[in-house]
Amino acid sequence: MKLIETIRNIWKIEDLKSRILTTIGLVLVYRLGSFIVLPGIDPTQLSALKDQTAEGVMGLLDMFSGGAFSNASIFGLGIMPYISASIVIQLLGIAVPYFQRLQREGESGRRKINQITRYLTVIILLFQSPAYLANLPDVAVSSNGLMFRITSIVILTAGTMFVMWLGERITEKGIGNGISLIIMIGIIARLPFAAVAEFVSRLEEGGGLVMLLIEIVVLFFVFAGTILLVQGTRRIPVQYAKRIVGNKQYGGVRQYIPLKVNAAGVMPIIFAQAIMFVPITLAGYVGDGGNSWFTSMFADFTGIGYNVTFAFLIIAFTYFYTAITINPTQMAEDMKRNGGFIPGVKPGKKTVDFLDSVMSKITLPGSVFLALVAILPAFAMIAGVDRMFAQFYGGTSLLILVGVVLDTLQQIESHLLMRHYDGLMKSGRIKGRTGGGPAVY
Repeated sequence: MKLIETIRNIWKIEDLKSRILTTIGLVLVYRLGSFIVLPGIDPTQLSALKDQTAEGVMGLLDMFSGGAFSNASIFGLGIMPYISASIVIQLLGIAVPYFQRLQREGESGRRKINQITRYLTVIILLFQSPAYLANLPDVAVSSNGLMFRITSIVILTAGTMFVMWLGERITEKGIGNGISLIIMIGIIARLPFAAVAEFVSRLEEGGGLVMLLIEIVVLFFVFAGTILLVQGTRRIPVQYAKRIVGNKQYGGVRQYIPLKVNAAGVMPIIFAQAIMFVPITLAGYVGDGGNSWFTSMFADFTGIGYNVTFAFLIIAFTYFYTAITINPTQMAEDMKRNGGFIPGVKPGKKTVDFLDSVMSKITLPGSVFLALVAILPAFAMIAGVDRMFAQFYGGTSLLILVGVVLDTLQQIESHLLMRHYDGLMKSGRIKGRTGGGPAVY
């Protein structure tokens, strides 16, 4: 069988085997830590917290942390504070000359930016930890004194920093992007419980098995569509690009430019979701308890206000992330340096304007489709699907899950092909979020 042969080939490559085993070991450490409860917390009295995290934005927080949030674990705040800090630093990279200079300094600048991001993560944690503690049920806390709060804040901050360290070790010594893998593991950890809950709820109602079959079919098509969305269009035909900008001089040969309909991947979803967590965090910090209409709107996962805001943020972050990752000027210079050109378009500023115009126009449908997939769980909940299971009908969870799995498989396949073994698929190569293979002009 192809699968067995592939596993044998993986096992023959010492470096790849070591990376996979290292990744599994570090992931197990992360999962073990998600069940270690904060000192001074009675885990049997956390039912109120688990009820809060059964839905809405807090349910997503719990999903991203793999259940550590509702367990009042030492890893309770998960990796999202680091994601929030990364967003702030990237925004500063656009507006602040100091960060722009660091981005141009190569490896040394990258190390400095990473160091600043860690410091900012600690600052965010020092604000989020008290809000998290304020949200804990009083009956679960044995002693709610000053010493408990100080030690819990230190432990929660250290827990998230340790999760960051695990992610960095996975990136360096393991397979794939460690931070993304940690988020994905948290999502996968909730999938079996969600599937069982949906199965049981359908068994308890008449005709439930038929509805369950329909849900599975719909989930299959959503999953397939998400794969296409994450992979995106690897290269845009020049002919199609010229139709977009109204240039009818096609040229005689079918050629491509390295632009994608979904150039930002799943990062806009992660960025937007991190921003959506802010109101809930502030509400916990000021002791609002969800009483104001503003807090209630962001806590209602199926509400119009929440989903419209979420979709708008995704579209905005798609344009933002595309702008900082796709540089038409650099792309035009690389094309000119390598002897490439776009037929009918003059090199230099004309090529830059052409690429910028195409990128601006194809980003809109890609961002709208990304936003639509992100809010699909709300429609699934309205249709009667269990809240936990509905989160896998699109949204942040499915997009991250598909994107990270594709990237990880692509890395494994690259190791196999580099050592002249067959890849994971019989036909074609797996394309991750970054696409695969060089583009031709």
